[in-house]
Amino acid sequence: MSADDAGWEVDPDDESGAAVVATVGRQLRMRREAAGLRANEFAAAIGYGEDLVYKVEAGKRIPRPEYLDKADETLGADGLISAMKDDVAEVRYPKKVRDLAGMEARAVEIGIYEVHGVHGLLQTPGHAKALFEARQPAYSQAEVDRVLAARMARQSIFERSPAPALSFVQEESALRRPIGGAAEWRLQLERLLTVGQLRNVTLQVMPTHREAHPGMDGKIELLKFNDGTATGRSEGAFSGRPVTDMKQLRILELRYGIIRAEALTPRETLAFIEQLLGET
Repeated sequence: MSADDAGWEVDPDDESGAAVVATVGRQLRMRREAAGLRANEFAAAIGYGEDLVYKVEAGKRIPRPEYLDKADETLGADGLISAMKDDVAEVRYPKKVRDLAGMEARAVEIGIYEVHGVHGLLQTPGHAKALFEARQPAYSQAEVDRVLAARMARQSIFERSPAPALSFVQEESALRRPIGGAAEWRLQLERLLTVGQLRNVTLQVMPTHREAHPGMDGKIELLKFNDGTATGRSEGAFSGRPVTDMKQLRILELRYGIIRAEALTPRETLAFIEQLLGET
C-alpha cells in the first residue's frame, strides 16, 4: 500500500486540526519507542512504508483508521491507539468543509438555490468524484479521496432525527450535463428522485425557458438554527460573504422565495426528472 493510500495530507491552514494530528503522531512515536521498535521494523510489521511512519509521527500525515488499527495490534495497545480514530475522524476533512458541515448539522431549516451543478448534498459518490477529478490545478488522488469523503460525510444530514427541513432549487441546465458518464448520470438522477420523495425535503427545478429571476447572479444558501439565528450567502449579494444581519438575510429570503415560486412544483419536478431518466 502506498503512502497516498494510507493517509491524508495535513491542511497547513488548519491550525487546530494540525495540533490534533501532531498529538496523535507523538503518542504513536512514544508507544513505538517504548515497544523497542525502530521505524523500519514498525513499518514492516504494520505493512506500510517507513516514510509514512515518519510523516505520521511528525504530524505531517493524517493516518487512516486501518493504519491506527494495525498499529494498535502490533504495539499491543489494547484499543488505546484505535481509540485515536475519534480524534482524527473530523480532522481528515478540510477545515472549511468541517465548518460548513457543523452549521448544516445544527440547522433546522436549509434552503439552497444551485445554478451550475447538482448541490453537494445531493450528489452521488461517482458524480462528486468526477467533479473533483476534473479540477484544475489537478488534485492528487489522496486529495480527491479526502474531499470526496468529506462531501459524502455531509450527507448524513438526511439521517438526522429530528430531520431538518431541506429545500433545494436546481437549474434545469445542471440536470442535463452527464457528469461521470451516462451510467453514473442515471444513478444521479435516481438519487434526486429518492431524495425528492423524502417528507422533509422539497426539491424543485427551475426550467431553462423561465425568464430572468432573482437567482441569475448565482447560488443562494440560507441556514436557520433552533435559537432563532440564521446565516446566508449568495454569490450575487454582499460580495459573496456569509451574512447574519436580519436585514441582509431578508433580502436573500425574498430572492429565494421568488425563485421557489417561479420554479416547477415538487410534483412537477419529480415528473421532470423521470422524463430525463427516460431520455438517458
